Amino acid sequence: MSTVAKRALLAGLRWTSLRLRLVVVFALVALTAAVSVAGIAYWLNREAVLTRTQDSALNDFRQAMQSRVATLPLQPTQTELQSAAEQMSATSASPGYSVLLVDSRDGGKPVVGYSDLDAFTLDDVPPKLREQVNREQPVTSGNAHPYHLFWVRANLRGTPYLVGGAKVIGGGATGYMLTSLKQERDDLNSLAWSLGIATGLALLGSALLAQAAATTVLKPVQRLGDAARRLGEGKLETRLRVSGTDELADLSRTFNRTAAQLEKKVADMSAREEASRRFVADMSHELRTPLTAITAVAEVLEDEADSLDPMIAPAVHLVVSETRRLNDLVENLMEVTRFDAGTARLVLDDVDVVDQVTACLDARAWLDAVELDATRGLMVRLDPRRLDVILANLVGNALKHGGSPVGVSVRADDGELVIEVRDHGPGIPDDVLPHVFDRFYKASASRPRSEGSGLGLSIAMENTLIHGGGITAANSPDGGAVFTLRLPRDLEPEEQSDDGQVRGQS
Repeated sequence: MSTVAKRALLAGLRWTSLRLRLVVVFALVALTAAVSVAGIAYWLNREAVLTRTQDSALNDFRQAMQSRVATLPLQPTQTELQSAAEQMSATSASPGYSVLLVDSRDGGKPVVGYSDLDAFTLDDVPPKLREQVNREQPVTSGNAHPYHLFWVRANLRGTPYLVGGAKVIGGGATGYMLTSLKQERDDLNSLAWSLGIATGLALLGSALLAQAAATTVLKPVQRLGDAARRLGEGKLETRLRVSGTDELADLSRTFNRTAAQLEKKVADMSAREEASRRFVADMSHELRTPLTAITAVAEVLEDEADSLDPMIAPAVHLVVSETRRLNDLVENLMEVTRFDAGTARLVLDDVDVVDQVTACLDARAWLDAVELDATRGLMVRLDPRRLDVILANLVGNALKHGGSPVGVSVRADDGELVIEVRDHGPGIPDDVLPHVFDRFYKASASRPRSEGSGLGLSIAMENTLIHGGGITAANSPDGGAVFTLRLPRDLEPEEQSDDGQVRGQS
C-alpha cells in the first residue's frame, strides 16, 4: 500500500472516529432539544385550540339550554322540541353545532327533536355520556344550577367531534350538542408538519455547526498528530505554529517545548556518541603501532621459547597469546568504528559461494572439523572478504561452543543465498538467545577471558546487514544451535546509502 493510500485511509479512520462522534453527539443533542420543544409547543397549542373551541361551544350550548329548553312546558310535544332544537342550532355561535333534545310524554314514551337528522341522532351520543347526563344530580348550595353539563371528545365516522349533554334538573328536556373538530384537527396537523420541518432544519443546522466545530477543534489536533509523526520519523526540528490562549494552544506550546528538549537531548547524545566513536577509533589506531612492535617481539620470543628457562617459557607463551588476542580486539574495534561511522564499503564481485566457503575453512584448518553440504556453481554477487569474516565468526563460534563436527549447508532459496551453520553442542539458553548479536555480550559473565571479545557475532551481523541480508539464531530440535545467514543474490553496486554504506535489496 502506498504512502498516499495509507494517509487517506488514516484520514478516513480519523473522520469516522472522533469527528463522526462529535457530529453525532451534536445532532443527538439538537434532535432531543428540537423534539422536546416541538412536542411541548404542539401539546400546548393543541390544548389551547381544543379548549378554546370546546369552551366556546359549551358556553353557547349552556346559554341556549337556559334560554330555550328551560322555558319549554313540561312534557313538550315533538314539534316544540323540534322547533327549540332548530332554533338552538341556528342561533349557535361559531363554531356551529347540531342539537338533539329528548323528553318523554305520559307513559314514558320518548319524544325527540332534531336540528339535523342527517348530522346528529341519538345513536351518535356515546353511551357513557348519556348515562352520565341522565344520572340524577342534586341541587345544592354549592351547585345552584338546575342542570349539569357534561362533554366528551369522540371520533364519529372518522371525524373528531365534541359531544356535550345537559339535563334540566327538576324536570325538563335533555339536550345534546355535536360540533365538529375537523378544522382544529387540520390546523393541528399543519402545526405538526411545521414543527417537524423546523425540527429537521434544526437537525441539519446542528449537523453543519457540529461539522464546523469539529473542524475547528480537530484541525489543531490533526496538525499536532502530523507533527508528532514527523517527530517520530526523526525530524526533530518540527514545531507547531501557536495562536490563541485556549487549551489546544497550551497543548501546542507543550509539544514545542517537549520537541525542543528532545532535540537538545538527542543532539547531546549524538555528540557524546560521536565523541565516543572518535575515541574508540583514535584509541584503536594509536594502539596499532605499539601492538605491531609488541607482536613482532612476541613472535621472536615464541620462536625462542624452547631455548628459554622452563620457568620463563609459560610466561612467554601467555604474553604471545594475549598479544594476539589484543591485536584481534583492536582489529575488531577498528572494524566496528568503521560501521558506526558509516565508512564501511562493499567491494562486490561475482563469486562461487562454495569455493569461498571452502577457502575460508581451509585457511583456518577447519576442513576436517566441518561437514560441508553444498554444490559448486552457485554464483552470487557479494563482497568476498566480508563473507569470509561472516563465515569465520559463525563457524569459529560453533566450534568453540559446540565442538566438531560442525555442519555447514549452502543453498539458494527464492532469490536469496542461505547458509546454515549447525553445531551439536548444548544449544543457546533462552535468556541468551535474544542477545547473541549484541556487542561485548558474553553468555558466561564469570569467565570473561575465555569467551573472546564478544564482538565476533556482532561484526558478522554488521557485515550481513551491509549486504542487505540478516542472520538468525535458534536452537535445533535435535540439539545444538543453528545460525542461518541470508544474503540477496542480486546486489547492485550503485545502491549506496547517504551514510556511505552499500545497501542490498532482499
